[in-house]
This record gives sequence, structure tokens and C-alpha cells, in this order.
Amino acid sequence: MSLINTEVKPFQAKAYKDGQFIDVSDADLKGKWSVVFFYPADFTFVCPTELGDLADNYAEFQKLGVEIYSVSTDTHFCHKAWADASDVIKKIKYTMVGDPTGAISRNFEVMIEAAGLADRGTFVIDPDGKIQIVEINAGGIGRDALELLRKVKAAQYVASHPGEVCPAKWQEGAATLKPSLDLVGKI
Repeated sequence: MSLINTEVKPFQAKAYKDGQFIDVSDADLKGKWSVVFFYPADFTFVCPTELGDLADNYAEFQKLGVEIYSVSTDTHFCHKAWADASDVIKKIKYTMVGDPTGAISRNFEVMIEAAGLADRGTFVIDPDGKIQIVEINAGGIGRDALELLRKVKAAQYVASHPGEVCPAKWQEGAATLKPSLDLVGKI
């Protein structure tokens, strides 16, 4: 079953952000756009490249009113230790959520049960707490923050312009489509 347009299931977790431990829940995802970015584990290989890429582009997400939550099955303590040990992770300003029980990973259907780790899952959530974008990558395939930013802009555009849709490779400011009988077979 697709998670598209479903509401985020309730959760509560401990997280690491800006040198502090904080509490995070599904309620924090309401009222603004959010990206929930699952990755397999701290102190690994592809994961720091992805998280560093998000950190480098975090200001652009913030300009759009988007908050980022990275999630792994590590604890919030492990996230802090990783930030202390890695210059790439140290630059992260978004929230790093610990999911040691795997409950959040299961809620988003990205838990690899045999490994106790999360798949590389990306979820864009609208201000109503509904999932608008789902992307799942195999463990060896890293994601691109700029492509995610493009998709978030498209999701925000569609949400604020009922009756319009964004075609493939749509970029901010480019033409959109208004589906109608007149367009059938003409694209």
C-alpha cells in the first residue's frame, strides 16, 4: 500500500540538534513542510555524504519553510558522538532523530528487519502532516539534496496552485500544466 497522502503515524523520539538533546514527535511535523530522511547508520560510508549534502543545502530548504529530520536506528547519543568525531556531520544544523527501537522506521515502512537498519527513504510531508513524496533507494545509492529541493518546490507549487501540475524536470518559474480534456494526446 502506498504511503502517499497518508498521515504520518504518531511517534516520539529523542534527537540531537545543535549540540542539544531534544524531544521530537509527529506533532513537530505539522504546520510546516518537512523532509524525513532515513539512512542506515552513523559512522558508515554513503550516509555521511548524503547528510553532508543536506547540511550544505539546509539554508535553501529553510528559505522554503522546510524542516529536515534525518533518522537512523542509532541513538541520539550516537548522533552526538558522530558529530563530535566528523567534520562533515559537525556542520549539520537540522534535527538528527534516534530510532533505536525501529518504530519510526516501521511507521514509514523502511525498516530492514534482518539488519535492524533503515533503508534510504526520503519523505516530503505537507503542513497537514500528509506524505506527498516517497523515495526509497537501495543502500549503495546516495541521494542528491538539490534534486530533493526541486521536488519540494514542485510539491509546494502544486499545493498552492490547485488545478496545476508540474511536468518532468520542472524547475521553479517554468511552465506548468493544467490538465484538461483539451490537453489529452497533445503533450
